[in-house]
Amino acid sequence: MRKTQLILITFLGFLLIPNISTACSVLYYIDSNTGKIYAVNSEDYWLDVDAYIRIEPKSKKEYARLWYGWENFAQGGINEKGLFFDAAVTPEQEKIKGYGNPTSNLGDNILANCSTVEGALKFLETEKIALNKSHMMFGDKTGKAVIVEWVNGERKLHWIKDNKLIMTNYLLSEPKAGNYPCYRYNSIEERISEMEKSGEEINLLKVGNTFGQAGQPPRADENNRVGGTVYTSFINLTDMEFVLSYKLSNKNVVKLNLSEEFLKEKGQKIKLTEK
Repeated sequence: MRKTQLILITFLGFLLIPNISTACSVLYYIDSNTGKIYAVNSEDYWLDVDAYIRIEPKSKKEYARLWYGWENFAQGGINEKGLFFDAAVTPEQEKIKGYGNPTSNLGDNILANCSTVEGALKFLETEKIALNKSHMMFGDKTGKAVIVEWVNGERKLHWIKDNKLIMTNYLLSEPKAGNYPCYRYNSIEERISEMEKSGEEINLLKVGNTFGQAGQPPRADENNRVGGTVYTSFINLTDMEFVLSYKLSNKNVVKLNLSEEFLKEKGQKIKLTEK
């Protein structure tokens, strides 16, 4: 457990931004030396939401999967094949004719039916999904990763470059639409560079530390509703390790061996609570 605690202790350099409810950060990273793949997510929203982790077992037609979120909607997750996804709010765009936002649990449906990035992109097209208030990141165990956006009536794909893919709350296809420049994006990029230059072994701990300024401490709005980082997830896609910290706490940590969890026959719901 000590390694997990060290990951979370590094979330000390917080950077406040104007709108808590749209302050999310996601990273997909490949260690060029070992080939191991990592994904990190910081989910910022109102802290009174009933957040939880859901693990669904494998069936004849669906893959075993884990997702995290609230109100029966997956905000991010990973399945037994190593397909990862997450999403982040962006400036609103005009809807694309013939396409629309999902009416069901999109993330769960993708993880249940898709094993690769290409499969996830095909699923979106088949279901005629085009999000007009957010973008999505997909990454898999083969090293493929992409951010998909729907801007100016078209689908835009931003593929991984230089072993990393970062997503926050501005549209890479249209930065002028808002939320740009993004200090969280720049901070993560700078910390990755520092990590690589250090020459030290790269692991889940080190990759997680690149989010040092991505976490948001509790803060009340004008209506006294408190927002901030609901949870931060750390995933080693190669070794199927999963760690989640609730409300930036060393005490509120869930740590799972996904290879073991995905073999279980019954589903699980893990409520995220403060200890």
